[in-house]
Amino acid sequence: MPSSHRIQSLRRQAHERQAGRCYYCGVRMWLASPEELPGVPTIAAANKLRCTAEHLVARAEGGRDTLENIAAACAHCNHTRHKRKRPPEPAAYQTEVNRRMRRGGWHHRWVHELGLASWR
Repeated sequence: MPSSHRIQSLRRQAHERQAGRCYYCGVRMWLASPEELPGVPTIAAANKLRCTAEHLVARAEGGRDTLENIAAACAHCNHTRHKRKRPPEPAAYQTEVNRRMRRGGWHHRWVHELGLASWR
């Protein structure tokens, strides 16, 4: 199976394993179409909740394309983590994101208002 097809398959499996929730923030994500999340104000807003494949151990650090190493993460969490000069370890990042989510932050208010957030 070509690498891009493998990643797509692993992302789909991780999405199912996590009941459609982001590994970091617990927000409901869409996999095939933004229409999976009714009420989202714009396509640009919905794109922040697109399901991405997140390598828990980066490929550059020896991580592999395996189900155990792939988590489903919303585009916002994935991109925000990797924009940092030194991305935090997944568990530390998850703790930080959840702390902010519990205070009603991290995502735009509409994410919380639409009930897309899940409390851990």
